[in-house]
Amino acid sequence: MNNTDLRVDFSLLENTLGYVFKNKEYIKLALTHSSYANEHNIECNERLEFLGDAVLELAMSRKLYDTIDLDEGVLTKMRAKAVCESALDLYASKINLADYLYLGKGEEATGGRERPAIIADALEAVLGAVYLDGGFEAAREIVKKFFEPYFDDVLKNKDYKSLLQEKLQSEKRSIRYEIVRDEGPANNKTFEAVVYMDEILMGRGIGKTKKEAQQQAAKDALEKEAKI
Repeated sequence: MNNTDLRVDFSLLENTLGYVFKNKEYIKLALTHSSYANEHNIECNERLEFLGDAVLELAMSRKLYDTIDLDEGVLTKMRAKAVCESALDLYASKINLADYLYLGKGEEATGGRERPAIIADALEAVLGAVYLDGGFEAAREIVKKFFEPYFDDVLKNKDYKSLLQEKLQSEKRSIRYEIVRDEGPANNKTFEAVVYMDEILMGRGIGKTKKEAQQQAAKDALEKEAKI
């Protein structure tokens, strides 16, 4: 969407979430990154992120309490993994949240829309916005719909992008991803991503979201590296 102002119809995002905001200012604020806010002298989403973090932790704690009969220490570790940055990035990809972010020009130009930390923070802010607008149960329904179905995947998931990043940073190499192909209707697209080390093509991947395709490209690169 690459938003350039705050006059946006959020009906597509609301339809995806299954929640219509009574106060549209909440969702606008949730998607406003500090880089955009600084350029336009408006409030950013950091306070909503703070609130949404607590909402998410409580909702996920309830999920674990209701479904897993293990001691506090194990539950705490499981919750931490279920709400970590890479997990939030995965959940956000299911609703294409990155497409809706308001980013400053510099952040946009340097790939902020693909940055997991920014996306994860925005997702927490969205939960905070839903909480303020509709209460805890409304926010919990979002968690049930878009977080819990991927809970098991998150617990066993390997974050190939992070693994590749760590490996290449230790070798003082640069890394970048490109989406080279997308096909299919808007509700059922397939993406192909490639990953470069410096300017060397290292891997290719295909997925139903851009993030999934990038993860598969990173996995391909790591597997090729292991065989060298």
